Parts: sequence; structure tokens; C-alpha cells
Amino acid sequence: MTSTASSDNSRSEISGEGSSSGISWTPDSWRTKTALQQPNWPDANEYDSVLKQLRGFPPLVFAGESRRLTAELGRVSEGRAFLLQAGDCAESFESFSADSIRERLKVILQMAVVLTYSAGVPVVKLGRIAGQFAKPRSADTETIDGVELPSFRGHLINDVAFTAKARIPVPARMIEAYHQSASTLNLLRAFTTGGFADLSRVHQWNQEFVSASPQGQRYEQLAEEIERALRFMDACGLDHETVPALHQTEVWTSHEALVLGYEEALTRKDSLTGDYYDCSAHMVWIGERTRDLEGAHVEFFRGIRNPIGCKVGPTASTEQVLDLCEALNPERIPGRLTLITRMGAENVTDSLRPLLRSVADAGHPVVWACDPMHGNTFTAPSGQKTRHFDSILAEISGFFEAHRAEGTWPGGVHVELTGDDVTECLGGAEDLLDGDLGLRYETMCDPRLNGRQSLDLAFGVAELLRKG
Repeated sequence: MTSTASSDNSRSEISGEGSSSGISWTPDSWRTKTALQQPNWPDANEYDSVLKQLRGFPPLVFAGESRRLTAELGRVSEGRAFLLQAGDCAESFESFSADSIRERLKVILQMAVVLTYSAGVPVVKLGRIAGQFAKPRSADTETIDGVELPSFRGHLINDVAFTAKARIPVPARMIEAYHQSASTLNLLRAFTTGGFADLSRVHQWNQEFVSASPQGQRYEQLAEEIERALRFMDACGLDHETVPALHQTEVWTSHEALVLGYEEALTRKDSLTGDYYDCSAHMVWIGERTRDLEGAHVEFFRGIRNPIGCKVGPTASTEQVLDLCEALNPERIPGRLTLITRMGAENVTDSLRPLLRSVADAGHPVVWACDPMHGNTFTAPSGQKTRHFDSILAEISGFFEAHRAEGTWPGGVHVELTGDDVTECLGGAEDLLDGDLGLRYETMCDPRLNGRQSLDLAFGVAELLRKG
């Protein structure tokens, strides 16, 4: 793959042509704004030294790839495709392995096949992977058994162990995050173009702990239908071996661009267009806690030319959302901006409809995606943070209902999942109960769907798409 991004990371000002606004912008202009959720780095010199190293590293992704993703998301904004954004809540330095990457990819491929084959809609596959190392927190500190320590903010910043030393932000972790992201991207590209994603292998994507479940059996039936379709093509003289789309796929990468120093250091000026791209991922998004219109994150995002996302919770007003659309995508480029709603199952229909109406009336070509995870999190009687599958599916159902009522396209879903056989979310076809959470509760931050629950969700979303 040929790079279209140069190593020039100059601070020269750009205006209009190189930014999403006519107002002058530079990769470091965010530093003039208030930056929320940033680590309190104890050693400024070490921090500056790490950023200098990162500026000299090769880009993780290329500008041309991000432009292709923008075009794919443009099809989603027009109602001609569906977005599946999925992956771990927070990637780990400790559990990094080829097996874990492969198992997460399997689940995403399975879900995409279910959506494409069952609902007849092309699926844009966007992973929360190869960079999802930083997490916003609701409080700067946490207290356990009377001991108060700084919060865990993801392996990009500090460690999950509840000790004073582990919770100190360490700038060198950004270097490790870069190298792990590069390795993950390398393996993803090998898997998706080297035969692993071949549709003739759909049976092999089923995991052992999924295949024995009702969801796995339903998936096996679907896989058999796909194989029959491929044999039918061959019998008709249509050699499916010559169709690249049946043998390889594209899985794009994304993460919440929380730590702005890291993102700035990996921003590059494209040698073909002169535009700036955040080359840490194909797509990056702004979180619900950092979407202040006058804040540093919006300032940084308005100038990069990647496709970008912004989380929108139930407190967002129509005026705020319209202002964000205007700041982040004033040129109204289809696929440039994805609004990821996280309303909660009880709020989604009523809270979402005014936003859909106002954005459509203003002519903003956004992708609407539903994050049904974060608005439905609660603490179980056992003391563990969890989500219930029924609430997750209910929010997606309400999301579809709101779009049907307003005549707009429910563009996608954004879910946290893992390929491991965890017990972190309640319910699903296997009906996990509160007493089951402790069996395999392994997440560092938020509870994730396991493979069985993820497939169950995919079939549910496919049914909603068919009804629509």
C-alpha cells in the first residue's frame, strides 16, 4: 500500500482550503482552548520528548485511506449503506496478541455478514481498534476501601492496578500505544486481504463457544445459504473466484481522540492535497464529555480532514447539535461527520426526533449512528458495572423508530464487544444473570457484549433493517 501522507508536520497556518472552516487553524491551535479530560503529566520534559519522537514516526494510516472511508460513509449518509462500528471498550497492553485481534475481527465479520445477507445492505466495517487506549472518566479520582487514587484513564496514560505508582501518568506509554497500533494494523491488513475474510470461509468465523449456541446455529444456517449461493454462481458460469469483493474486505480503524498531544503529534500534511490528517486512525471521534463547542477537541477536529464522529447524549439541544455540525462540517461533505447518539433506552425516541428533524432541515448530510451501550450502564447488586442486552436492543429499536417517524436513515450502530467468552452484560439468548457476572468479568473499564450476544444483536438489527 502506497503512502499519500508526507512526513511534514509543520505548524504553518492553513485557512479554508486546508481546514473545515475559513478560520485559521494549525495542528496545535487547540492549545489556545480549554482541553478537558487530559492527563496531568508529572514530567513536562519527558512529555515533550515523547511527542517529539512521535512526530518523527511514520503515519499509522494514510490520507488516501481516510478519503476512501469518507466516501464509504457518504453512502451511509445517503441511505445506501449501513455502518457497523464495533470493538473493545479499551485496548490493553497486557492482553495484546494475534489471537485476540483475530477473535475480535471474527465477531465483526460475522455481524457484517448477518447484516448484509439478512438485510440486503452493504456494511461499512469500522473497528474500535488499533488506537482505543484512552478513556474519559466521570471523576478524576476513585476510592476503594477508603483509599483514594487517580482514576484509570486507559493504557495510553496509566495502569489499571489500584496502586499509587500504577496510576501515575507515564508519557512513554504513548510510544507503546503507537507500536501496538502499528502491529495491530499490520495484522488486520493481513487478515482482511490475505484470505481470512473470504466469504467461502464463513463457517470458520464461528468461534467454539458461539457455535454451540442458538445464535451460532442460526449463523451456520446463514453460512450454508451463502455457500449455496456461491455454488450457484459457479454453476451459472460466473466464476466467484474472480470477484475480489468476495475474498477480501476493508476494516477501518477508529478511536476516541482524547489525548490531544498524542493526536497532534501524529497529524501529517498530505503531500497530494495539502490537507492535514490525523494519521493515528482512519476515523476519530469526540466524546460526550469533550464536545464543548469552544473547547480544544472541537478546535482540533475542525481542521483535520479525516471522517470524524461526535458523541451526542440526551442533554444535547438542537442548537448545540446544529452548531457542532456547522463547526465540524461547514462544507456539508457527505460522510465527513457521524453523530453517534447515546441517549439511553428510555430517552432515545423523544430525545432524538427533534435532533433528526433540525439537522435534516438544515441540510447537514450526517451519518446517524446509535451507541446503545453508554446510556444503559448501571451497577448490578453484585457491585459490577453492567448493561442489559434487552436495554441495548431497546435503544436501537427506539433509534430506528425515531428515524422512521422523521423519514431519515438510521445509519449504523456503535457497540463495545469482544471475541472472548466473557460474562459482562446481562441477558441475551443465554440469559446471563447478576450471579453470572463474576464468572468471566474481564473488562478494564466498561462491560462488553460477548460473541453470542453480538451475533444476537446483529440478527436483531437485521430484522429492524428489513422492517424499515
